[in-house]
Amino acid sequence: MSHHAVHYIADVPLTLQDLIRIQTDAITIELPPSTLDKIARCRTYLDQKISTTRQPIYGINTGFGSLYNRYISHDQLEKLQENLVKSHACGTGPEVPHEIVRWMLFLKVQSLAYGYSGVQVDTVTRLAQMFNHNVLPQIFEMGSLGASGDLAPLAHLCLPLIGLGEVFHDGASFSAHAINEKFSWQPIHLAAKEGLALLNGTQFMSAYGVWSIVHAHRLLKLSTMISALSLDAFDGRIEPFLPEVHAIRPHTGQTNIAAAVKSLLTGSELIAQEKKHVQDPYSFRCIPQVHGASADTIEYVTKIFLTEVNSVTDNPNVFPDEDMIISAGNFHGQPLALGLDFLSIALAELGNISERRTYQLISGARDLPNYLVANPGINSGLMIPQYTAASLVSQNKQLCTPASVDSIVSSNGQEDHVSMGANAATKTYRIVNNLYSILAIELLTAAQALTFRRPLKTSPALEHWVHNFRTHVSFIEEDRMLHEDIKKAESFLKNVSID
Repeated sequence: MSHHAVHYIADVPLTLQDLIRIQTDAITIELPPSTLDKIARCRTYLDQKISTTRQPIYGINTGFGSLYNRYISHDQLEKLQENLVKSHACGTGPEVPHEIVRWMLFLKVQSLAYGYSGVQVDTVTRLAQMFNHNVLPQIFEMGSLGASGDLAPLAHLCLPLIGLGEVFHDGASFSAHAINEKFSWQPIHLAAKEGLALLNGTQFMSAYGVWSIVHAHRLLKLSTMISALSLDAFDGRIEPFLPEVHAIRPHTGQTNIAAAVKSLLTGSELIAQEKKHVQDPYSFRCIPQVHGASADTIEYVTKIFLTEVNSVTDNPNVFPDEDMIISAGNFHGQPLALGLDFLSIALAELGNISERRTYQLISGARDLPNYLVANPGINSGLMIPQYTAASLVSQNKQLCTPASVDSIVSSNGQEDHVSMGANAATKTYRIVNNLYSILAIELLTAAQALTFRRPLKTSPALEHWVHNFRTHVSFIEEDRMLHEDIKKAESFLKNVSID
């Protein structure tokens, strides 16, 4: 590690910037004494409660789900928790990306550290050690219904605690047994309630959601910059971005996007020249309204997820001070499912309007050559990248079918309404990646169109940005294999500084 910083797990609410730092910097996490005391105190209370009562307490001395009416004897409680983790590790499909797994580990530690879950200190400490050593369990995409927690994914996350499953570390795969030997870790002996605390929770949905939100904020900025470049290359008008328009319909996102585009175009020779046309197509004229609505949605969904990652989401909840153990429903992913579906639509719309601008730029309108090549006919130019963008936009529309409106009864009717938030999370992830490709194609197109406006220039800010882009992707003189150009443009968008 080139540098190192410590993040202390505490009651201070996590911000979006905290979550970004945890993912991108060489961060280790530490459980301060006050946090360890809360965890230990809750566990001590739970142990005392178990030893002094014969009353059934869900998931602690009973079976799970519809087996809640089966009493489990004291000498079988550890076996009950171990069996729970093993039996629920039944995920399928593609492996979850490592950066998502890393956030899952962190968020599971955060939730357990509040001291309402009844886990052992050693259990939380081991999860923190896995995070700090970048030991990432193998988890699969499919298996969670988004209620009763993300059961299957979290079972895979926690298998290594009991010496089972596979992990990824230092570029290679290891068995949990091998990684335990490497770090001299002993398998955790799960105490009563611990398996349930580990598997109940929304960390799969939350990790995907946080990833998507972080990228959504970036994509919004990129969309604004690229749309400003497209507007100028199309010889568009600045009047729809003037503050007087938005003062009489003052949606926050709309107002901010209009101001941002206007600022980006300050000093442009193109935007200042006399126009032959009296108005632009909607995909240019309505950038503030469309991008702005997505901006407002991103802010709304961000607030939902920041509440979630600062919450306790397992079940039952243990309240030592109140002498209560309550079986409730904080694991239910409905807030996240609805938020992710909303976010999916907002991001898909950024792609939808982007593709329309690409289409306009290659259409031969406003003195630009057909498909943005000097000799169309012998050259197809940028004809087919627009097809690719249209394909991606169409798929995003299909992925926007809401997952949250579905529910399938499980656990013999005991778990009779689920959120399907995990499916909402994984399809949002796909929409985000598709949107990078769509915007890459618009950037490729807008930068190409700008060259045909020379010697006039766009604004100094956008000229600098295009110059930077041209160090990655050159002007298209004649037909070439454009797949590589699109991939380079995607990489540029994912890595270029936008602050």
